[in-house]
Amino acid sequence: MSSTSTDALVRRPFEGLPNERDLVAMRQLIPAATMAARTTAAHGGVDVVLATILPMTWPAVRRSDGSVILGVQSSLPGGDLSRGLGQALVQALALEPGNPVTTVELSSDSPRLQDVLDLDGDFAIAVHDTFDFWIDPGAERTPEIDRGIEQANESIMPTAPVEGLPHAFWVDAGPKEHLRWVLDAEEDRVIDAVSRLHARRVSAIGEGTKYVGSFRAEGMTIPVWDLPSGTGAEGVAAEAAAFRERFEEALASTEPLTALERRARGGIVARQVTLR
Repeated sequence: MSSTSTDALVRRPFEGLPNERDLVAMRQLIPAATMAARTTAAHGGVDVVLATILPMTWPAVRRSDGSVILGVQSSLPGGDLSRGLGQALVQALALEPGNPVTTVELSSDSPRLQDVLDLDGDFAIAVHDTFDFWIDPGAERTPEIDRGIEQANESIMPTAPVEGLPHAFWVDAGPKEHLRWVLDAEEDRVIDAVSRLHARRVSAIGEGTKYVGSFRAEGMTIPVWDLPSGTGAEGVAAEAAAFRERFEEALASTEPLTALERRARGGIVARQVTLR
């Protein structure tokens, strides 16, 4: 699964990994989350924690017990995110326990995550409200470490998965709440689906919600809805089953848009907010 060049752009770097859509969410949407994995037998069968971000934005750390924690949101060289993370992982495996990878150095032999991780795991995501997962279980927990984590925790926007809407995440962004949903679909198809629903006046998830736009990331489309203040993840979950059914039906439709749906699409595109 190795790419041909360290600079070659790979638009869908997590393709082939279990739970690809939640990995994209960890890279793009979620402040604090982890996912358990393990390297292949050829790479030692070592426990790996995929994490959103690490202290100092380190790419990886070899923990005191020999396991590795890998920062999915870290800045990495090259055009293939999976290759950068794969190289960070093998560099961590070569370190003595208790040391971080501070710089990732790609070469023509750098592996991708798909080459290093055992793909038989379920890669279940766990969303956290603190960065306590930074703590090395075998290291001393000092007051300085506690203060550093407390300061980092202040940057976390409350975020939670939405029950009944797989790969969708509610976030409290302060003045607004949002729903952001990672979809394996082209952006035009997502806009068409919203247009079909909007023409029937059912594009909202619930009362007071509004579709505001979408963006592409790591080969996925991520539509975003504004939510009334106080909705919470539970409020979205209450509407999730009905909304998911009508949205997925609209997304699967291959019928040409009707005149009413085309007008709805024109208005949606004109009003769509540029999101990143």
